[in-house]
Amino acid sequence: MTRKRFQLFPSRLGFYPFIWLVYIILPIFNIRSETGVKLFLGYALIALFVVTYRQLYWATSTFSTWLGIQMLIIVIMSVFYNPYNLYMGFFTANFIGYFTEKRRFNIAMIVFAAVELLPLVFLRNQLDGTDLLFILPFYLIMMMSPFGIRSMNRRQNLEKELDQANAQIKELVKREERMRIARDLHDTLGHTLSLITLKSQLVEKLVLKDPQRAQFEAGEIQRTSRAALRQVRDLVSDMRAITVAEELAGAGEILKSADIALEVEGDANLEGVSDLTQNILSLCIKEAMTNIVKHSQAERCLIRIGVTDADVRVDIEDDGVGLKHEGDESLQGNGLKGMAERLSLIEGSLRLSPGKKGGTRLLVTVPLIVKERKEGETA
Repeated sequence: MTRKRFQLFPSRLGFYPFIWLVYIILPIFNIRSETGVKLFLGYALIALFVVTYRQLYWATSTFSTWLGIQMLIIVIMSVFYNPYNLYMGFFTANFIGYFTEKRRFNIAMIVFAAVELLPLVFLRNQLDGTDLLFILPFYLIMMMSPFGIRSMNRRQNLEKELDQANAQIKELVKREERMRIARDLHDTLGHTLSLITLKSQLVEKLVLKDPQRAQFEAGEIQRTSRAALRQVRDLVSDMRAITVAEELAGAGEILKSADIALEVEGDANLEGVSDLTQNILSLCIKEAMTNIVKHSQAERCLIRIGVTDADVRVDIEDDGVGLKHEGDESLQGNGLKGMAERLSLIEGSLRLSPGKKGGTRLLVTVPLIVKERKEGETA
């Protein structure tokens, strides 16, 4: 059984909870003049207050209980020690903003307002006008801050839900697109391939019995296969391919979010390069950007794009930790195998090597001449 590592505060909050602990110095300072048992109890109450502060970051079902204990400590510390301990209410005000249910939030606000007013009423004969004038602005701020914190938390939750909804929508769109392609391929090619299979079986039987009929059926198979090829091309042309220029725009946003500068050299429009080639190159760029963000620890990424009469080249280089920290085995799991498989469809290739500045260099090459010749032969 794996034991969970102890955490004082949730790691997602960083140093934020620790910064607030600085204000515990104030009640410690306010009870410095006490002696004996009262001083000991004062320190014990402050220690318990710190415990409630920690627990409120983790508690779920016991959240209200810990919040109530915290409010009770504020009353005791304000009435029996120093009225300026009312400022400990800023801690409580922060956590009241965590209530998402409106009814529970309103109840907590009413109780909190009473907790902060009770010491002032109880000590009204001991406080002069100057004390009240000094306490009142902070009291109003404490009463207003839960509304601001609650609004901020609601906005963060809505943004999180929106991100989840967008991710789900993208996944549903992908699934629908796959189903559409599957339906189109089945409807378009299912009958044609079945017909080719039947005719090829017929040719096999007729090749010795009736060579002339077999030759005719073989010609029918060629015409049917050409019709099927045209149908596939029409189907592919209806699919929207992602261009290299579009993918580079998205890559810039991804790298920017990871504080990695992107520099592009060359013409990303790639005029004259087919949609299929651009789509596969775009997928390779996307996979490379994912690897750079996840593994490279780079500060800069350079993408060079070049087109010659022979090929298209996309050269991607970063200044990160390099291959020595990634290893050949891990690279197989970083999408390079998928890149190679995609590139093999258009007889492309990739080469991975150390970068000039110690990072990683990925060179993707697609031979245009070979591709064009093969398309001509197929047609």
